[in-house]
Amino acid sequence: MNAALKIKNETSEIISRNPATGEELGRVPELSAEDVKAAVERSREAFRKWRETSFAERRKLVMRAREVILAEMDEIALLISRESGKPVAEALSMEIAPVLDLMQYFARKGEKLLKPRRVDIGLYSLLGRSSKIVYRPLGVVGIISPWNYPFSIPLGETAMALMAGNTVVLKPSELTPLIGLKIGEIFEKAGAPEDVVQIVTGAGATGAALVEAPPDKIMFTGSVGTGRKIADEAAKKMTPVVLELGGKDPMIVFADANLELVAGAAVWGAFCNAGQSCSSVERLYVEETAAERLTALIVEKTKQLRVGDGTEPATDIGAMSSERQLEIVKDHVASFTKDGARILTGGKSKDLFFEPTVIAGANNSMRAMHEETFGPTLPIATFKTEDEAVRLANDSEFGLTASVWTRDLAKGKRVAERIEAGTVCVNEVLYTHGIGQTPWGGLKNSGRGRTHGIEGLMELVQPHHLHINRFAILPNAWWLPYGADAIETFKGFARYFASGSLFQTSKLMPRLLKRILDLRRK
Repeated sequence: MNAALKIKNETSEIISRNPATGEELGRVPELSAEDVKAAVERSREAFRKWRETSFAERRKLVMRAREVILAEMDEIALLISRESGKPVAEALSMEIAPVLDLMQYFARKGEKLLKPRRVDIGLYSLLGRSSKIVYRPLGVVGIISPWNYPFSIPLGETAMALMAGNTVVLKPSELTPLIGLKIGEIFEKAGAPEDVVQIVTGAGATGAALVEAPPDKIMFTGSVGTGRKIADEAAKKMTPVVLELGGKDPMIVFADANLELVAGAAVWGAFCNAGQSCSSVERLYVEETAAERLTALIVEKTKQLRVGDGTEPATDIGAMSSERQLEIVKDHVASFTKDGARILTGGKSKDLFFEPTVIAGANNSMRAMHEETFGPTLPIATFKTEDEAVRLANDSEFGLTASVWTRDLAKGKRVAERIEAGTVCVNEVLYTHGIGQTPWGGLKNSGRGRTHGIEGLMELVQPHHLHINRFAILPNAWWLPYGADAIETFKGFARYFASGSLFQTSKLMPRLLKRILDLRRK
């Protein structure tokens, strides 16, 4: 049963609305701090049993959850579209399909990825020692998820946490609470043991209560400001965190690139999900000699996009998720104009819809080239040299993703390796969050830690080092008592054993043996 249904106190309600129409979709309780703490306590109790389950049992649950999603795919896609504003096509392609792939991958590979790992300890193995790492679950994982990908992000993190042997308390965004409850319902239908997956609904205070509870790890996706607050509060209780905090992602285009292909990539990378992706293309840098041609192609493709209610099959660009986000986009577009850039197409809004907007004449001196827009805008700037392109791309407090476009793959790889971002693509853009096998996360103010991939799975376990002495019949040479002979032996360790060379270590053996035999007699 979801925690949202286990309420101890009278609570206020949050109304979920369709941003495209204003229609009320439903109401959920805003849980109190006491309710959230109780949910974490129940989760911790459920963990005692869940941690003992086999990988086969965990795999069975995650794969059954996949079957529930497949059986209800149309219903889920429509809910995602209605509550977040995105087109149904993107609910399917950018939320449902990628998370289904992630779920099957970690369900099938989780045991192998988390199998105990033997450690090479060098010459210590000659002394009969061995070491291995065993991966154990953390406990309760608290997930505070965003409104821009309200299904794929929390569901993927939940599936990974469960495969690692953890239990989950998920707090969805107050803008998309029904999708969060749907995730809880999916696991309930899949047969999850009680309290292994719980959903706590509410606004910022509910998220703060989850941090305060506290869980054993916090996974947060959202703004830099909120991420800092969570990190500060978590530090007081020594709770580890993974923070994914957004980006201002650059796209570098060299003149030798396939400009027709680049234009399509730029339009999708900047405008899908109404630009509300932390890895959206928010800065396009094109080599000066190709700028006019590429800009014309982008404008042409942008003018063909259809803006409207995301539940309509023909819609390309849906509504913004909130009035607050719409105002940020308006402010940035006005700021570009004020600073001398030119709006080539778009730039207008109606209700919560904002036209996809192409902006020419942008440069890094402009405020809106540094602040995260999170909306359907594509500012275009130019560069002359490879070094300048790298410098402009790295001129940001963010470092989540970036892309480089060129027919010269050697140049593309060379430039990609110089860009300060967690993921850099060559001749690809944006979509790598959908590859669950690869790590996701950023540098600088884009966050800390990783989700997805083996690196993300390691965020959800505690490595335990087991060290074994198979020859426990003699004292160790470094034991007490000390004396002049001990000091000379230890010098030998520094000179010979610590070299890592078996030949050098052989020079120590007579003194080492003498030291051990002396200790044995004492």
